[in-house]
Amino acid sequence: MWKFSRTRDADCNGSEASEETEIAVNIGGVKHILYGDVLNRYPETRLAELVNRSMNSTQEDLSALCDDYDELKREFYFDRDPEAFKCILELYYYGEIHIKRGICSIRFKREMDYWGINKEHLNERCKSNLNDMETELAKIVERAKGILDALKEDVMVTRVQKCQAFLRNLMEKPKSSLAARVISVVSIAFILLSSVVMCVNTIPELQVQDAAGNLVENPIIDCIETTCIIWFTVKYVLRFFSSSNKLRFLISFLNIIDFLTIMPFYVVLLLGTAVMGLGSVQQAVQSLRVMRTSLRVMRLARIFKLARHSSGLRTLALAFKISLKELGLIFVYMTVGVFLFSALGYTTEQSHPDTMFTSIPLSFWWAISSMSTVGYGDIYPQTTIGKCNAVVSIMCGILSITLPLNLIINNFVSIYNMQHEFEITAKHEIELMALHAEDEAQECQEAGKMPSASVSNHSVWDSAGVTA
Repeated sequence: MWKFSRTRDADCNGSEASEETEIAVNIGGVKHILYGDVLNRYPETRLAELVNRSMNSTQEDLSALCDDYDELKREFYFDRDPEAFKCILELYYYGEIHIKRGICSIRFKREMDYWGINKEHLNERCKSNLNDMETELAKIVERAKGILDALKEDVMVTRVQKCQAFLRNLMEKPKSSLAARVISVVSIAFILLSSVVMCVNTIPELQVQDAAGNLVENPIIDCIETTCIIWFTVKYVLRFFSSSNKLRFLISFLNIIDFLTIMPFYVVLLLGTAVMGLGSVQQAVQSLRVMRTSLRVMRLARIFKLARHSSGLRTLALAFKISLKELGLIFVYMTVGVFLFSALGYTTEQSHPDTMFTSIPLSFWWAISSMSTVGYGDIYPQTTIGKCNAVVSIMCGILSITLPLNLIINNFVSIYNMQHEFEITAKHEIELMALHAEDEAQECQEAGKMPSASVSNHSVWDSAGVTA
């Protein structure tokens, strides 16, 4: 039996009778003796209401606040977690709650809701962990709902909606069917092929000469490039048609990347037709060549299309996103070091007749390559003091990079593990949804009614909360 010592140094909002009241509560088989003056420090909670009603309420009224009540022993029974209740009691005696290690944050939030305690009473660190868990749970539920919506194609109202759902699964969800897997593999093959063609196209030996003797793209490579663009265009149009929110589709980062990969081809095609109307054919060809060279750099965006098919790349991008503070630290450290050591290097090397440090801006390149431990060797110190400055700059550069880098690695590992848990939990949620759907179908058959969508959606939240 747990019994806390009663203190009188805090203000109590209860009545004089409740201050002298002593109640016994049994939480999951563990008995606690609690005092009215302590519980009334937070009168809005269930325990404070219980102690205030215990003197002048009937057994039916008291039973509404607990699972069972023994009038002879004057003992209240609660079918709750006894370990979580020990944390709950910390609020009344210490003013804040700490969630013990090993207790699920989401389950503890339910315990707090049952006892009428707001999560603002949690310790700041525990509150932060609880918010993170709720965010993760919301993502899991959203993913599970997305999979559940994909399984409800038979309830689509119109033929257009059915067609959109079919195309969405075909283009966006490789695991939905064999055809979707084939399209995903073909898309990856076209991305890799177009990236290789873009690189190979710059080899002079594979280029051909036109009538004027200038090197132009190989017709075979140009044909492969056109085929890849046609595939990207068709897939982009189909995905746009299948999207339920067209504006959200257009402003999505990955969809912007997809647009940038196909836009240069059509811009060159349209402008090439326009410049042919110029008076001089030679001037038109020269203008077209300049435009193709300028827009070719936008083809580099194709490699980012792999992020749509690779969860590892998406995890890496998310890790960089949440590590902006650490990346900013590296940038600040390196910037300060570059300015400092480049100025010292310029100053110490002025005594050498063949100095390579002709100015401080030119020394920036040497400081960057030295602090990043690359060391190209095109610029190097030749005096003894300059070499000592170089050694110090290299050591400072190593520390400036490695110290924040450990935090970035930890963020990546956390995100990777979280994404893996999302995948496992989402699959588990689908299994739970299938069980809920079967139970609902049986109940509806017995009642002679059709299953309602609202019940299914509610079961998603319930099953996700139980899993967490």
